[in-house]
Formats: sequence, structure tokens, C-alpha cells
Amino acid sequence: MVNTLAPETAGQADLGTRHAGPPAAGRRGRARRRQTAVAYLFLAPTLLFFAVFLFLPLGFALLLSMSRWTGFDLGDIDPVGLDNFAGLLADGSTFLTPVLTNTLLYALGTVALALTGSVLVATCIDKLRFQGLWRTLYFLPIVTTVVAVGNVWKYMYEPGGLVNGVLNAVGLDSVAFLQDPGTALPSVVVVQAWASVGTAILVLTAGLKSIPGSYYEAAALDGAGPVTVFLRITLPLLRPSLLFVCVTQFLTGLQSFALIIVMTKGGPGDATAVAALEMYRQAFSYGDWGTASAAAFVLFLVVLVVTLLQLLLFRRKGEDA
Repeated sequence: MVNTLAPETAGQADLGTRHAGPPAAGRRGRARRRQTAVAYLFLAPTLLFFAVFLFLPLGFALLLSMSRWTGFDLGDIDPVGLDNFAGLLADGSTFLTPVLTNTLLYALGTVALALTGSVLVATCIDKLRFQGLWRTLYFLPIVTTVVAVGNVWKYMYEPGGLVNGVLNAVGLDSVAFLQDPGTALPSVVVVQAWASVGTAILVLTAGLKSIPGSYYEAAALDGAGPVTVFLRITLPLLRPSLLFVCVTQFLTGLQSFALIIVMTKGGPGDATAVAALEMYRQAFSYGDWGTASAAAFVLFLVVLVVTLLQLLLFRRKGEDA
């Protein structure tokens, strides 16, 4: 096709096109900036909420962790540097032993019992009728207040309670579950695991539903038994759900406070004293807000390290499960 435009006309049209480019780009940039401004305007209430209720308290806690303060007059805040952290980690400090040790044992025991129980129960529920009913029954402890759960189990653990009644019925002696330093912490761990197993069952049953049935059909054709199917198919494909349950249960165990204060108040002695309870005591009982804040940051570092280790352990072939 022959170009009928004169050279001068074509050059002018090309020049006009080149001059039209920058203003169009500028309009697009202004539109993008307006969209960004509108987006931040909608996000402003949420950002303000986090600033007031998260970042400001976090910064104040960091300030207190390096200060000495009794909790009344802000003018009495006395900077002491890292003395609070040094006191917590010094030889002879009760924070490392038994408080932090109890916290880790409590969290590990809760994860072990809750994870094992929830996997077994979820697998059984997946093969039963009326699955919604069973999930609801196991979820009931979650919607029950911690105070009610703690008090009920506290009475069940009494020398004349239900648990000792069952032991006596089978010919065993009564056990001072909450009065003996050797059994107090395991007894509370059992209650915590029982109370939290409902959430784990919901997550794991959802994970079981997501496993394609073709895998089980292929295993049945190959003659695989139930144990082999469970170990080679169910557990590997439940890895994402298991990771979620493991991390959340461990975090709950490390931060547990209400159940212990209801059942044992940290006793007998320091047998069930955990980090969250120790922070509460330091701040509200002893008026030492600096030590309480320092303990909170130490616990935060422990939680962070444990969570990262769990993520690394569940990592498979360079990809998160």
C-alpha cells in the first residue's frame, strides 16, 4: 500500500505522537498515586488500631524491660540498661529453672498429647457416620470457659474425686495429683491437651477430607494394610495440617496462664510455675514491671526460635509442607 502522506505530514504526526507520550504517562502516575492514597485511607483505621494497641504497647514494654518501674508514676521510670535481663539469666535465678523449664515441658507435653490424640481421633471420626456430631462433641471444651474446665478437673483430681475413684476401683492407691510436685505439672498438661484437642481435630479432619481417595484405592489394589496406608499415605499428606496444629499448640502451651492459675496457682512450690504466670506475679504482685517486661521479651525469643525450628523440621525438599 502506497503511503500517501507527505514527508512533512508524516513527520509532524510522529512528532505529535512522541509529545503525547509523557503526558499520558503522567496521568497514569497521578491515577496510581490517587489509588494508593485511597487504599491507605481505607487502611487508616486498621493501621491506627495496630499503632495504638500493638506498636505503642510493644515500644513501652521494650522501654520498661530496660528500666525499673513500680507501675504508678511514669516519672519514676529509672533506666537500668540490661540489668533486668541479666537478673533473669543470672545463676540462681528461678526464671531459668524452674520457670522456663516448666514452660517448655508444659508446651512439649501439650503438643505431644494433643497431636497424638487428635490424629487418632480424627482418623477414627473420618471413618464413622455422623461426623459432625462427633466433631461437635470434641469441640465443646473449646467453647467452655477455662475457669469452668479448670475447676471441674481440679475437683476430679481431688483424693475423693472421679479420677482417684477409678484408680481405687481397679485396686490402685489414690494419687495427690495437684498436691505432689512430681505429678502436678503432668496433671495440668493432660487437662490442657484435653481442652485443646477439639481445634486440632477440626483442622486434621479437614486435612483428611482433602486427601484424594485415589491414593487409598491404589494402596488397596497393591494390598497395603491399614498401618502402611496410615504411615505412607495419611501422615505424609497431612503434613501441612500437622504443621499448623503443632505450631499453634506449642504457642498456646508457651503462653498458657489461665488454666494454671485456676488449678494450681503455680504450686505446689514452683512445680507448675510458668513464664506467663511469673510475668503476672512480677508485675501485679511484686510491682516489678521492668523484670516482667524483660521476661516477656525472653519468652518472645523462645517462641520465635521454637517456631522457626518447627518450620525447619517440617520443611521437605526445599519447600514448605
